[in-house]
Amino acid sequence: MASIHNDIPLSASASDVWDAVRDFGALPQRLVPGFVTACTLDGEARIVTFANGSVAREVLVDCDDARQRLVYAIDSERLKHYSASVQVIAEGDKSCRLVWIIDMLPNELAPYVQGQTKEAVVAMHKAFPPAA
Repeated sequence: MASIHNDIPLSASASDVWDAVRDFGALPQRLVPGFVTACTLDGEARIVTFANGSVAREVLVDCDDARQRLVYAIDSERLKHYSASVQVIAEGDKSCRLVWIIDMLPNELAPYVQGQTKEAVVAMHKAFPPAA
């Protein structure tokens, strides 16, 4: 099983970043603008449209405010397994780390997913730019 780890430093408070992460239906507005172009809620899932035109159904597994950790899974014919966690960890009052871990099958799709996560990280830095 492929495992993709992203440890992303952000120039924003953990509470601000967590507020954006936990807002499950607001990816294009709050967390990854430009990378995700549309997101609609469908019960416990969100239908996400990416800038490259691909669409995914992401199912909310858990949202833990105490640990500032959200877990979601993708339900797809192409993927045998896809589970991801996003956790926000404070590093002082005005900075944090977002740890995003994806476990997935088949392994052959991991390079594509890793490339997509790199684009998402760029969008996160745009959503939370360093203070001037």
